[in-house]
Amino acid sequence: MSIINLKKIIDKLEETGDLSDCEFMELLESTDAETASYLAGKAAAVREKYYGKDVYLRGLIEFTNYCKNNCKYCGIRCGNKNAERYRLSHEDILSCCDIGYNLGFRTFVLQGGEDPYFDDDRLTAIVADIKKNHPDCAVTLSVGELERESYQRLFDAGADRYLLRHETADKAHYEMLHPKEMSYDHRMQCLKDLHDIGYQVGCGMMVGSPYQKTEHLLKDLRFLQEFKPEMVGIGPFIPHHDTEFAECSAGTADMTLKLLSIIRLILPDVLLPATTALGTIDPFGREKGIQAGANVVMPNLSPGNVREKYLLYDNKICTGDEAAECIRCMTARVEKVGYRVVQSRGDHVKFS
Repeated sequence: MSIINLKKIIDKLEETGDLSDCEFMELLESTDAETASYLAGKAAAVREKYYGKDVYLRGLIEFTNYCKNNCKYCGIRCGNKNAERYRLSHEDILSCCDIGYNLGFRTFVLQGGEDPYFDDDRLTAIVADIKKNHPDCAVTLSVGELERESYQRLFDAGADRYLLRHETADKAHYEMLHPKEMSYDHRMQCLKDLHDIGYQVGCGMMVGSPYQKTEHLLKDLRFLQEFKPEMVGIGPFIPHHDTEFAECSAGTADMTLKLLSIIRLILPDVLLPATTALGTIDPFGREKGIQAGANVVMPNLSPGNVREKYLLYDNKICTGDEAAECIRCMTARVEKVGYRVVQSRGDHVKFS
């Protein structure tokens, strides 16, 4: 398809937030740099309409790398006997939040494997204490699949947001990436439960994961249009040496950036991170992500002595930096491309 026709498709997407399946496929399969730049420009303009030049900080606390699941792509899967396991204590987590608060963070993201040690009682106590100590802050959880009752307890304790990547909206593809004990239908039910309870919900997919086809990405886009999450976290698949996908090719920055822009145009007010994984495969990936429509970055607040142990994939960046250095670096990167880091919870516009 000609560049002129591709630009017409992008104009239609900007105007309507939708395309035909054939048009989405044409756009996804295009490798033209001029088209990608045009798409990114449209996405950046839309995000500025809703969020201006603001980029929101999320303080990431990776509090456990124990996980009961054995996902085929993940470095902290239970089957990886080479992983050096750790758990942060209740006090450690609160200390990370105190440090982050003093650095200007107003959202804390508690991310971990599905660790049975952190049951409902322990997690609700942690959430409640964070909210007690920092009532002007948002708490985001990313601890995997739970039952509705658990999600409700955490919400009642003060959790504001929940991140649960759907990974892929194609059931057969999902089953290629996960062990048979895990259920695509349960993953989708969890996302529905979270929305019904009242969380700001984030989902998202891996880009370039094993066996992924363009048709799978089209299904992902259709799912996002239907589900209408408040947040979408996408990042390139990056192999980990202790998984069965160790020899698979990584996803690309180009496709990840294109999808960030498309997602911005189909969900204009979405909160959209420029992820660490994108920065891992491209030294300027996070800056490019912001220029392509992203408006969230997630510096790491985890203690320095555990960061290298939370390796979902190989060659993860920023594992050696202190929290203060992370925020200085990220602020400078954001400002260099014409945006500004703001001291704010950074809620979705519907929750502001």
